[in-house]
Amino acid sequence: MDTPIVRLTVEYDGTAYCGVQRQSHAPSVQSALEQALSKIAGAPVEIAVAGRTDTGVHASAQVASFKVPEAARKRPLRTWRLGGNRYLADDICILDAARASDDFHARFSALSRRYLYLLSEHVPARGLNARRMWHVGRSLDIEAMQRALQAILGERDFSAFRSANCNARSPYRNVMRTEVSRQGSLIVCDITANAFLHRMVRMIVGVLVPIGAGRAPQSSLADALERGTFDASLMPTAPAHGLYLCGVDYPDWRVFRAPGPLLGAGASDTMRTP
Repeated sequence: MDTPIVRLTVEYDGTAYCGVQRQSHAPSVQSALEQALSKIAGAPVEIAVAGRTDTGVHASAQVASFKVPEAARKRPLRTWRLGGNRYLADDICILDAARASDDFHARFSALSRRYLYLLSEHVPARGLNARRMWHVGRSLDIEAMQRALQAILGERDFSAFRSANCNARSPYRNVMRTEVSRQGSLIVCDITANAFLHRMVRMIVGVLVPIGAGRAPQSSLADALERGTFDASLMPTAPAHGLYLCGVDYPDWRVFRAPGPLLGAGASDTMRTP
């Protein structure tokens, strides 16, 4: 008999973690989840995740999957959510646990990922939102930013928008959807692609902000794509704390959940199946 697969939807504040992926030198979201689930299972649990979020990046709808150890196969699904959350710190929350098909894999089964980057035109804030968005401190022209984003649509070589530490085999990615909009007092950069290179969204936003502020030509994104290089001295990578993984699409299932600062600002907050 095939080993049962459980699919989790997870939310986390990435501030205290070196990213989602397990690291030997620092705490990670993956390690925290695996330790909590292993306590429930009474045996080691290893998870896979849909998106490898970087240090300081948040998620409102990360998807994880794992094979249920034999000793825990009779446990009800709610145990993985309720029990898992009991052993997790307050900055990680399992939102949902469901049985998945026997061939489901959080990473390899995914068709696309959706990221939101949150910007504020106000001066740097203190308190709750200080580490949840990028406070650029100037007015931005979102129409110019949206026009510039058209250059990244489709399947392209994104060598200009990958970090030096990116270990992806190919720089080609297919960007399916882009939008820049106002949600309450925030500006939201919304990008969906089949997959992303390391720091790809943050580097794209790093170019968009000077365009929106009128300090860079609207062609800057297209020019960087054509050159295949990114001038970090002129357009620094956007900080990690404004970025959220908020949706993943699978052949038979889709999840989207707006990040906390957007809730109540006209954004949807849903988990759904077709």
